[in-house]
Amino acid sequence: MDGDVAVGVKRGSDELTMYSSSPTPVTANGSDSKKQRLDESPPSRVLHIRKLPNEVSETEVIALGLPFGKVTNILMLKGKNQAFLELGTEEAAITMVNYYAAVTPQVRNAPVFIQYSNHKELKTDSALNQRAQAVLQAVSAVQDGGSPSSDPGVLDLVPPPSPVLRIIIDNMFYPVTLDVLQQIFSKFGTVMKIITFTKNNQFQALLQFSDPVNAQQAKLSLDGQNIYNSCCTLRIDFSKLVNLNVKYNNDKSRDYTRPDLPTGDGESVNKDHSLLGTPSGALASYSSGGGYSSSLSLSQGGGAISPLSAAAAAAAAAGRVALSGSGVSGVLLASNLNEEMVTPQSIFTLFGVYGDVQRVKILYNKKDSALIQLSDGNQAQLAMSHLNGQKVFGKVMRVTLSKHQTVALPREGLDDQLLTKDFSGSPLHRFKKPGSKNFQNIFPPSATLHLSNVRDAVGEDDLRLLFSNSGGTVKAFKFFQDRKMALIQMTSAEEAIQTLMELHNYDMGGNHHLKVSFSKSTI
Repeated sequence: MDGDVAVGVKRGSDELTMYSSSPTPVTANGSDSKKQRLDESPPSRVLHIRKLPNEVSETEVIALGLPFGKVTNILMLKGKNQAFLELGTEEAAITMVNYYAAVTPQVRNAPVFIQYSNHKELKTDSALNQRAQAVLQAVSAVQDGGSPSSDPGVLDLVPPPSPVLRIIIDNMFYPVTLDVLQQIFSKFGTVMKIITFTKNNQFQALLQFSDPVNAQQAKLSLDGQNIYNSCCTLRIDFSKLVNLNVKYNNDKSRDYTRPDLPTGDGESVNKDHSLLGTPSGALASYSSGGGYSSSLSLSQGGGAISPLSAAAAAAAAAGRVALSGSGVSGVLLASNLNEEMVTPQSIFTLFGVYGDVQRVKILYNKKDSALIQLSDGNQAQLAMSHLNGQKVFGKVMRVTLSKHQTVALPREGLDDQLLTKDFSGSPLHRFKKPGSKNFQNIFPPSATLHLSNVRDAVGEDDLRLLFSNSGGTVKAFKFFQDRKMALIQMTSAEEAIQTLMELHNYDMGGNHHLKVSFSKSTI
């Protein structure tokens, strides 16, 4: 047995008897002989990773979790080609599992399988797991903005040679702009400069971080990944340059430290730094200032969807890419719904947080399931990654892509139970208006809700009472300075989902309809 693995007796691949009090072994998804659904294990911040390549490094396993939040522990089972990864929060782990359910995770170009572990935490014995712990400490130092460990045993984290990365985009079916690259890479630290160009008929870029360590982590996490489904593959290595000289700020080059640079045509650069504020539909600079906060704010409590999905959403928001033509269906199947509680309207409201819902159909012979048609495949992917596995009216909802391309409306007079509804003309679509600020405020379900369009005469007590009467318990409340917006914290994400479905667009009188969305903040 591998020296890192002296743990327990054989009780199934996900059982570490010295760590777990649970007697039930877990079978990983993806094995033809032992296929089980992901939902057979309840969510846990410890994830079980199977079918890893033989020579996989600890750093490569940690890199799977980095885009979703802080990685707090790791246990490598190299003899079994498996590993356990512990994330800082359960929310981060749920987001990671949901994302990789839609986008197959790969290590060294081989697919791996990820599921929840039976373990709620990893209590690793450092004597058995020294090397993995050393790597984790080094990466943690990077996550916290420090320097990696100088431990000579950490072979995988040699000092990075340069803060400048050379990026080549293979299989480029859709345009990749300088702004999309900035959105992706600023997940890993402050992006200072980018130069894009075409060489040998390939789109390439040079991108400079403020710190070589950030460049190293971006390369580890993003090399070989696709920006969009099955295309626009990132190939990343270190540049021999250590500093980029940018003369102009335009759609080909950008120095984020010098907003005063000319565009190259005699005009100064547009100073509008609001998202989508420029006429070209470019995305503004959202440098995270080091650390791992999401560049396009799609994180909540340490969890974040993949920066690649964030970039896809950002690009679609900018109108640069129409992902509906990518062959990905815009129709989702939601199952395990509480059929006594859900309606087409409530489903429209919840899924409408992530895209413009066109039609909803609750299935006549299976009323715990519904088809939801969104405007395009990218919105469907976004909704699925955030809502699959969420608890709604007491039941864990499952969301998958449907084989249907559209949701058919019933012939007139045949839908006597009102199970199908067409929302294509709804005034409540959040993303119909190009450049809407709603594109900046897409977050996973959380206990904290953001309220806007609050009527002047409405006070804190009124809002607390309104949300309490909708079946929840208000734990905290905070008005913004103008009192037209507020944060309200419920007991759980499930309660927040329920109150959002009931109270979004609530008529407060005086032509004021309350707007409710999930927040990344806590009070």
